[in-house]
Amino acid sequence: MTERNVLGGELEVCGTEPMTGFFRDGCCRPSEEDPGSHTICAVVTAEFLEHQRSIGNDLVTPLPMYGFTGLVPGDRWCVTARNWARAHQDGAAAHVVLAATSEAVLGLVPLAALREHAVDVPPDLSGIEA
Repeated sequence: MTERNVLGGELEVCGTEPMTGFFRDGCCRPSEEDPGSHTICAVVTAEFLEHQRSIGNDLVTPLPMYGFTGLVPGDRWCVTARNWARAHQDGAAAHVVLAATSEAVLGLVPLAALREHAVDVPPDLSGIEA
């Protein structure tokens, strides 16, 4: 089965440098093995990274034992739906790559909120439900 993105198309790769995704395959795909739901492809900003650190999710500090070099503004990273939604609520949401964000997130985050921060908005939105 092909994973779908929030736009209804095939889920695209979020990022490979650094390698992201719960399974470190570059994709923000859902899985029962991932209770955190790392399904939003974010282009992180300094404000988002600081917000995440403030809620206990340090995405900046390298963890070499896990092959994690730490994120810098502009990196693409699969973030959890709950943490992104919290950042959105707090006014610190990261940018979102809709084509690489899993449709599974729509149970937790409305498409309208994701579109507010989208960096890959298609020219014709007529086929997308809000």
